[in-house]
Amino acid sequence: AIHTLEMVDLVLCEDTRITSELLHHLGIKKKLIHSDDHTEDSLKSMVLCKLQEGLNIGLVTDRGTPIISDPGYRIVEYISKHGYNVISLPGPTAFVPALTMSGIYPSPFLFYGFLNSKTSKREKELESLKRLPYTIIFYEAPHRIHDMLTSLLKVFGNRNIALCREISKKYEEAIRGTTEEVLEIVDSLKGEMVVVVEGTQVQEDFSSMTILEHITLYLEDGMTEKEAIKKVAVERDIPKSVVYKEYHTGK
Repeated sequence: AIHTLEMVDLVLCEDTRITSELLHHLGIKKKLIHSDDHTEDSLKSMVLCKLQEGLNIGLVTDRGTPIISDPGYRIVEYISKHGYNVISLPGPTAFVPALTMSGIYPSPFLFYGFLNSKTSKREKELESLKRLPYTIIFYEAPHRIHDMLTSLLKVFGNRNIALCREISKKYEEAIRGTTEEVLEIVDSLKGEMVVVVEGTQVQEDFSSMTILEHITLYLEDGMTEKEAIKKVAVERDIPKSVVYKEYHTGK
């Protein structure tokens, strides 16, 4: 990573003040260009022009890994479509250590990132996830963590979770328990937070539903028609062709 910062011609960064502190510490002098979620679109053409001139460009964010709930995606997508290479170096990211310290079964897992800040939209997102048997990982800001856990309890029920905060910092802590137990103390917690949630353990009984109702359930969760038909066929242990025919006849 240090060698890469030494060799690039300029650096796109989320906050020039923070990145300048890092480069000063490393004894590296580079031109810095501010690039975040609000400025990426306006910078894409400039970045492409610099690459066409033969320059190498670095991209860093203030913490974590660029693009993982951080800026960078729009520029990477744009220059990739124009045939330029993107090299990603592994670095600090919060969800991997949160998962490994959580004590919750690690595989398979789904990294979701931030839920919507509005209650109705957040709970709709959670509704689409609640039937998944995978461990799910969320990021959350400290001023929204109480509301997020309240929505989680309402939609997912009282599952086992781990709230991991201030990862790699002085006051790093992993709090393990049920959602209700963590909610009791969450108002006293500060810092950047990762919430690791166990997947659903409930095997639902779909025998009272028609095939059309069963498929519609998953369509409302955001699945495609093809995905929903495949899942219903597995859950009912019948051929996909039968489910397909019943669904389209019923529809």
